[in-house]
Amino acid sequence: MNERGEPTAATGGAPAGGGRVDAATEAFVTHRNLLFTVAYEMLGSVADAEDVLQETWLGWMKVEVEQVLDPRAYLVRIATRRALDRLRSVKRRREEYVGPWLPEPLLTTPDVAENAELAESVSMALMLVLETLSPTERAVFVLREVFDVGYEEIAAAVGKSPAAVRQIAHRARRHVDARRPREVVPPGVARAALESFQRAFETGDLQGLLDVLAPEVVLISDGGGIKQAAPRPIVGAGKVARFIVGGIGKAQVTLSGEPTVVNGNPALVLRVNGEVDGVVAVRIEDARITGLYYVRNPRKLTGLASEVPLALR
Repeated sequence: MNERGEPTAATGGAPAGGGRVDAATEAFVTHRNLLFTVAYEMLGSVADAEDVLQETWLGWMKVEVEQVLDPRAYLVRIATRRALDRLRSVKRRREEYVGPWLPEPLLTTPDVAENAELAESVSMALMLVLETLSPTERAVFVLREVFDVGYEEIAAAVGKSPAAVRQIAHRARRHVDARRPREVVPPGVARAALESFQRAFETGDLQGLLDVLAPEVVLISDGGGIKQAAPRPIVGAGKVARFIVGGIGKAQVTLSGEPTVVNGNPALVLRVNGEVDGVVAVRIEDARITGLYYVRNPRKLTGLASEVPLALR
């Protein structure tokens, strides 16, 4: 709650008032998880998504709710517009980011992992692909391909004609399909690959790493200028394996992994000498790791404090 008794982005609660929940608040609370998911998939940042939720609430409070035929569609429209404005702003900031930029990882609830469509849509691998789209392309792709929003409604949200939205959707889909993982990997396969990776780096087993890493594997590490990280992506199984084993040996630390579920997919919380150092998410194809995404920036680890519910509908 804020000082005005409104539901905040963090709580999504109802305003005080003798326990009465009015229609506007009830609609917002009902669709809160969906709105957060839309904002997060567009922005890749928990803080920015929560800000969008707060702005959506404030905008919703100015609407004559009784005149709204479809509260869900109207709320998604408000959230999309707010997220699109913010995305255009953060795009400029990310150009000045120190080192590679990775989306902020989320500790997600078990139902997210059980929903293959949702888990794939928020996976670190796909979120990185979405970063290569323009803000409008990303909004259109997310609304159409992930949330199955109609072209007319998307047009109203992004300020384009339905015909233009169809063209943008086609272009964005083709762009994403050329870069997204070729297959949706079952959680068991992902866990097995992560377990092999964990055993190898904990024991300094160079060959073990080479066995689980695909020849074309890419390692991206995000320290945000706060924690040390590779200044650019490292490509190739040999280079990645040597970087990991050599880095651990040079630092003379004990590195351990703790299995978790991040963004609906198996991941590892890495600890250095027992202290949380970061999160590793992976991209897996043909049972081998093709992408390693290591988030070390401490400002991006706040989403691990508690499980975050997400929703597609």
